[in-house]
Amino acid sequence: MKTTMYGIPNCDTIKKAKKWLDDNNIPFSFHDYRKDGLNNDLLAELYRTSSWDQLLNKRSTSFRNLTVQQKESLDENSVNQLFIEFPTLIKRPVIIHQGVAIVGFNQKIYQTFFAV
Repeated sequence: MKTTMYGIPNCDTIKKAKKWLDDNNIPFSFHDYRKDGLNNDLLAELYRTSSWDQLLNKRSTSFRNLTVQQKESLDENSVNQLFIEFPTLIKRPVIIHQGVAIVGFNQKIYQTFFAV
């Protein structure tokens, strides 16, 4: 059973999710978008479990800093390059566990998702 968490390490939500996984003895690997990379192949893998609009973090500073034109023209093609250029546009964390994704952190959802 492989569990992978995707995100950036200095994110508070990532820290909470990591702590929850550790506290519940759930082994996982961490993929840091900045250190380990984010490219079209990884995005395609993430899209197998989540849609681009589920992954888009509209609350992020990066999203607020996009131009009006960029925001209005968002679709799967245009968002790929933005995700690669600005990884903080992706909600955090994204966890893939046994081929199923969960986006964000919510303790109750994690308890059900991981059946603890």
